[in-house]
Amino acid sequence: MEAFSSVDWEALFRFSIPPMEIVVRGTAIYWFLFLIFRFVIRRDVGAVGIADVLLLVIVADAAQNGMSGEYQSVVDGMLLVSVLIGWNFLFDWMSFRFAWFRRLAEPRSLPLVKEGRIQYRNMRRELITEDELWSKLRQNGFESLAQVRHVYMESDGQISVIKRD
Repeated sequence: MEAFSSVDWEALFRFSIPPMEIVVRGTAIYWFLFLIFRFVIRRDVGAVGIADVLLLVIVADAAQNGMSGEYQSVVDGMLLVSVLIGWNFLFDWMSFRFAWFRRLAEPRSLPLVKEGRIQYRNMRRELITEDELWSKLRQNGFESLAQVRHVYMESDGQISVIKRD
């Protein structure tokens, strides 16, 4: 309990730089990352999930702060990286072990086509255009919706197609 009383709680929860500077910095970084992901990496990241990308970004930031001296010691950075890796491991373990947690932590497959009919509401929700859908269908060898039973956007962002019998 003594460790909690020595924490400067006020300093922990107040801005250390002006809020508008945070907005400008955040906006600049967001647009930089957006452009990289949009034009260099594209939409599909493969089998890497959102949690994995998030962990990668946060760990990179934590490690950089530890190396550059933003923390008081290297051990501060090591501890933060360890905590982040620990949380990621715990989420993976909980998702593997408990179905209810997996439903909470990972998005379900989203139907984009049901029985040959496009589900426009779901496509709007995921910002998928008809052109993108048709591109995936052509890549899988389909020329018309009459050949398609279901199309799903999987939890990892991949699109899977189930053909009619």
